[in-house]
Amino acid sequence: MIIILTGASHTGKTLLSQRMMEKYKIPYISIDHLKMGLIRSGNTSLTPNDDEEMTIYIWPIVREMIKTAIENKQSLIVEGCYIPYEWRKDFSEEYLKNIRFICLVMTDKYIDAHFDEIRNHASDIEERLDDSDLTIDWIKAENKRFADGFKAVGEETNLIDTNYEQTLEKVCFLKTVC
Repeated sequence: MIIILTGASHTGKTLLSQRMMEKYKIPYISIDHLKMGLIRSGNTSLTPNDDEEMTIYIWPIVREMIKTAIENKQSLIVEGCYIPYEWRKDFSEEYLKNIRFICLVMTDKYIDAHFDEIRNHASDIEERLDDSDLTIDWIKAENKRFADGFKAVGEETNLIDTNYEQTLEKVCFLKTVC
């Protein structure tokens, strides 16, 4: 089983991936690590801030990694924000039956009520070197972009509206993973 886990920055993708890895013993790969490896090695002139261009650049690599894992009958959690809205078009039905898609999105109401907590938990799983540009308006815009983009193509999103932990538990533990 492949789990594609996406969503806006600071929604808890890495935290959820870590929890799923620990519970189900499924390894995960961070698309951010792949991105930074490509940038630092000089294999791309893109920067960490070139999100749209990075999605176009990195998705073909990630897509083929997913296909390879399915063909090898391996489970893998693929975590990151560089998943195109129309990702399904790149897979035949045989591949799709082995993929579970999860998108985390925070509502404006949740962000308004919990912005300080969001900022304070930003480095729970991985150390963020510089988070000084994180603003309430930016995080709202990013969550809206993910919600609108995936909704437009018929994808389900998991809304974090009142209780963050309850939403993650529902996604991680109550739905069938394997």
